[in-house]
Amino acid sequence: MNSDLNQRSGWVVGIDAGGTRTRAVLADARDGRPLGEGAAGPGNALTVPGPRLADQLARAVASAVPEAERGRVVAVVGGFAGAARAPEEEPGRVRARTALTAALARLGIATGAVEVYSDIEAAFAGAQGQPADGLALVAGTGAVAARIEGRVLVATSGGDGWLLGDDGSGFWIGREAARSALRAADGRGEPTVLTGTVGRALGLPASVLPPAGEEAWPSAGRAAYRARLLPAVLDRPPVRLADLAPLVPEAAAEKDVVAEAILRAAAAHLAGTVAALRPRRGEPLVVTGGLVAPAGPLLSPLAERFAGLGLRITPVPDGCAGAVALARLTATAHRPVEDP
Repeated sequence: MNSDLNQRSGWVVGIDAGGTRTRAVLADARDGRPLGEGAAGPGNALTVPGPRLADQLARAVASAVPEAERGRVVAVVGGFAGAARAPEEEPGRVRARTALTAALARLGIATGAVEVYSDIEAAFAGAQGQPADGLALVAGTGAVAARIEGRVLVATSGGDGWLLGDDGSGFWIGREAARSALRAADGRGEPTVLTGTVGRALGLPASVLPPAGEEAWPSAGRAAYRARLLPAVLDRPPVRLADLAPLVPEAAAEKDVVAEAILRAAAAHLAGTVAALRPRRGEPLVVTGGLVAPAGPLLSPLAERFAGLGLRITPVPDGCAGAVALARLTATAHRPVEDP
């Protein structure tokens, strides 16, 4: 037999390239057993420039696959934020494939079995039982929902990026935290502990932070706070507002009414994003991303909103397991024909 998979165990690589980081997992092609892992920076195919995307992919894969073992890789699948499975010429897909091909060539991984999926397709493929049809929701830095048929994305809702959409996402929550802090400082909004936590997270000096307890915050102090906070936000890439998102559930746990309202609004936005795809009673809804992880702040509110439809909500950690599963299918599909 000519097939490397039949002669000995080959390896596959699954990649989850998201808005915040890129992860690569090396796994056994036969049983999907993880053998190595690597990570790098953001991997969104639409927002990360092509050469930088190739660098991130090469760094993650190099950490996951020892140099001496790279000749044993028989298939690579990447699930990319900003990419779609179809159409073939979709810009994000083209950029992702170009960057992935360049990264693999740089590392000496020569397999021709290389496929690009969206991050949401990869996440869906990682659910228990590996369903082929249903709904998926990614709620991390960004937010997008999709209908999957035959493991291929056929319709989406949301996912329009930080500037035009991603309502309810980590970016959206982080932006609301910063906006709430500014409004509390100038009197437009209710007092909130987010003024202090956001200010500290952005590195503002203690001298401009709001006073503790019931002590009054003088107008001059409020003005100094705003004068420091705005540049601290604007000097960073906009998507870095997502870094502030964890402050909101922390504040909500302290019964901060502003933070609680932000989380309720975020859950409503995510539910609306899924509802736009007209969920069918009892079908699977695979969710991934920090906001809807098993201990995530929005999983329970989301489940409550869809309880009446009987949706089977299944959280998955990320798209790596699904990318590995898809890589194993790709390896099988590209297996050479055996000699007679």
